Amino acid sequence: MLAYPGAIALSESTLNFLATLLADDRAQRQTWRKLPPHDQALLVLAHLRNGDTYEQLAEGFQVSVGTVYNYVREAVELLATRGRSLLAAVWMFAWTQSNFLILDGTVVRTNRVRAHNRLYYSGKHKYHGINLQGLMDPYGRMIWISEGLPGSIHDLKATRMHDILHVINSAETIHLFADKGYVGGESDHLLLPYKKPANGELSDMLKEINRTQAATRAPGERGFAVLKNWRVLNRFRGCPRRVGKFAQAVLVLEQEGI
Repeated sequence: MLAYPGAIALSESTLNFLATLLADDRAQRQTWRKLPPHDQALLVLAHLRNGDTYEQLAEGFQVSVGTVYNYVREAVELLATRGRSLLAAVWMFAWTQSNFLILDGTVVRTNRVRAHNRLYYSGKHKYHGINLQGLMDPYGRMIWISEGLPGSIHDLKATRMHDILHVINSAETIHLFADKGYVGGESDHLLLPYKKPANGELSDMLKEINRTQAATRAPGERGFAVLKNWRVLNRFRGCPRRVGKFAQAVLVLEQEGI
């Protein structure tokens, strides 16, 4: 087996943040690991950011594949628990000077799940995956990401299952911009583009409103784009039910590990 040096496109502060988190958790639980917290953090970041496989990491860090799995799972769980709930994220945002958020969804590609083939298949994207919903601020910075749902679930249904519109309604002063995939959402705070009539055209005024809304929503694309810089989310090869936890862990690293 050949070994080679590698690099992770992250700052030293991200490594230190995760290493400190792991060290504090070990001290609190009075537990021991073969690798020190710094090395475990490096291993986890190599998996999340670079998409290095468990086998590659096991060889590079001279541990077993099972140990790599446990190290990654432990760190992801620890990070995910630091993420804000939907209610906490919305209410923290309510204290800012902005009065709207951007709602968007994506489907993280996964390997085919033989036992649940249809459940995880996204007809829109034409591949198997997990549906994630996210809220972005007006600058495109993600403030919250949902748990994962099977890829066959439509964005609007996912929004209802996560109770997003109810939480936005309770904030009163916040509006939510979203695309046509959310048409039918029951909320006075949900701002959607106008759909073209079945037998006609939109008026010039409605077309201009749609263009303005599209420009407002455009920064929201940045939220998921930043998350997918973490290659583990380009095509998730583990259990599909774990995608949400990994996405939440990555968001915490983006928000706090700087």
